[in-house]
Amino acid sequence: MKDKLKLLFLCTGNSCRSQMAEGFANHLKGDLVEAYSAGIETHGLNPNAVKVMQELGIDISTQQSKLIGVLKNLEFDYVVTVCDSAHENCPFYPAKVRIIHHRFSDPPKMAARRKKESEKLECYRIVRDEIKKYILELPRNLNV
Repeated sequence: MKDKLKLLFLCTGNSCRSQMAEGFANHLKGDLVEAYSAGIETHGLNPNAVKVMQELGIDISTQQSKLIGVLKNLEFDYVVTVCDSAHENCPFYPAKVRIIHHRFSDPPKMAARRKKESEKLECYRIVRDEIKKYILELPRNLNV
């Protein structure tokens, strides 16, 4: 039996999009993939990301915002960059690692233009649902 695919979801601050992707991948596709997330920087785990994931019964509250260097000893099959900045600043990986870019909107930036808390959370839900759809289509989205 083939081992699980090791995926790294990489974002700028590892606070929101990459954290949600890690949570969804391990929850929905844990039989096929072993997912991790990291950032070029660390911005801490976004509480609104935690809230909207909990709405779907997925607890990411124990995940931590971490720098890519923390995972340097792991061998990944795929690195999925989920924002343009991470894609442009993606560290060098050995040739066998396939880097895939799939941009998701930035919920905190979207929410910054909203006044009400309910409107802010809706921005997170929109991106959460886009990430969920992407994860549900794994491994096809990796062109495996």
